[in-house]
Amino acid sequence: MNEIKGLIIDTPHIDNILSGKKTWEMRSTQAKRRGLVALIRKGSGKIIGVARMVDSLGPFSKAEMLANQSRHMISTERLADPKVEKWNNAWVMQEAKLFASPVSYVHPNGAVIWVNLDENTQQAVRDAALR
Repeated sequence: MNEIKGLIIDTPHIDNILSGKKTWEMRSTQAKRRGLVALIRKGSGKIIGVARMVDSLGPFSKAEMLANQSRHMISTERLADPKVEKWNNAWVMQEAKLFASPVSYVHPNGAVIWVNLDENTQQAVRDAALR
């Protein structure tokens, strides 16, 4: 069975992914991972849903970022901010699902983007995804 990792995403971005409004999670690097990803609300200690990571695209130019605002939901004002320029790689998410009840996990020291989940937590995520 494929390993499930947790991806830490801040609010409101995680909510927009889980509602289906946002299909691109913008990051500063490409992603090699594909498949089911546990979505962790930053700072909560909870996995609140899952999505299937199907691709990694970019890096995108400013014009391409503007043309794809409906996918990443970064405002024109924020795109003009030089601090936001580095977030030009899209991690493409599909089949996002919000859990009825969040799944707790142990957050290891130093985990900022990806979290390695133990077998029991991965199984809990699989079970919650099927409900």
